[in-house]
Amino acid sequence: MGAITIWQAIILGIVQALTEFLPISSSAHLNLIPWIVGWTQNLNFMQEFEGSFDVALHVGTLLAILIFFFKDWISLIKGGFNQVVKKEKTTEGRMFWYLVAATIPGGILGLLADKFLEEYLKTAYLLMAIVLIVMGIILYIVDKKCKSKTDYEHMSFKQTFLIGLSQALAFIPGVSRSGITMTTGRLMGVDRESTAKYSFMLAAPITFGAALYKLVSGAFTINLSFAIGILTSFIVGLFIIKFLLDYLKKGSFKLFAIYRVIIGILVIGIYISRI
Repeated sequence: MGAITIWQAIILGIVQALTEFLPISSSAHLNLIPWIVGWTQNLNFMQEFEGSFDVALHVGTLLAILIFFFKDWISLIKGGFNQVVKKEKTTEGRMFWYLVAATIPGGILGLLADKFLEEYLKTAYLLMAIVLIVMGIILYIVDKKCKSKTDYEHMSFKQTFLIGLSQALAFIPGVSRSGITMTTGRLMGVDRESTAKYSFMLAAPITFGAALYKLVSGAFTINLSFAIGILTSFIVGLFIIKFLLDYLKKGSFKLFAIYRVIIGILVIGIYISRI
C-alpha cells in the first residue's frame, strides 16, 4: 500500500469530485485540505500526492464526464467526422470543432504556466485564499449582471473560443477551471445550464491529455489507494454533474460565490494563526 491511505484517498476523491465540477477550485482545495489537516508534514504522502495521485483523481472525474455525456460525445464525434468527410453541417459537428479549437490554446498556455509556476503556487496558501475570494466576487457580479442570450446549441465560435482560452488562468490555484469558464460563459451571454455543460465538455480533452502525459512519462502508478481515489471521484462526480445541471435550471452561482468568500476568509485566518 502506498503512502496515501485508503481513507485519505476517499476524502480526496470526494473533494476532487465536488470541487472539479462546482466553480470553487479543485486545485486550491486539494492543496489546502492536506495543509490544514497536517498531511503535508508526511513526506511520503506529499511525494505520492504530487507524483501522480492528483492526476489519478482527475481521471475519476474525467470518466464521470465521459459516462454522463456518453451520448453527447458519440454525437459530437460522429458530427465532427461527417462535417469533414461528408461535408454535412450539423450542430454536433459544429460544436465538436468548436471544442477542438477552444481546447488547444487554453491547454497549451495552461500547461506552460503550470510547468514553470507549479512549484511555487502549490504552497502559496495565502494567494489561494485571496484568489478564491476575488474570483468568487467576480463570479457573483458577472452572473447577476449578465443576461442569458443563448444556449448550448447556439453558442458562437467567439463564445466557445474565449471560454476555452480562459482555461489558461486555471493554473492559479483558487481560480478554478470550471469557475473561470463558467464566469466567461456568463459574461458572453450564455445561460447558466449551458455554460456549465460546455465547461464540463471542455474539461475532458485537457484532463485526458494530462493523464496521458503522466502515463507516457512513467510518473503514473496504480495501487489500491489510487484505485479507490479514482472510483470515489468517478461515482461522486456523476452525482455532482447531475446536481449542478439541475440546480442551474433555476438557481444561480450566488451560493458558490458566497462559499468561495467564506472559505477564503477562513484560510486567511488559519494562515495568520500559523505565522
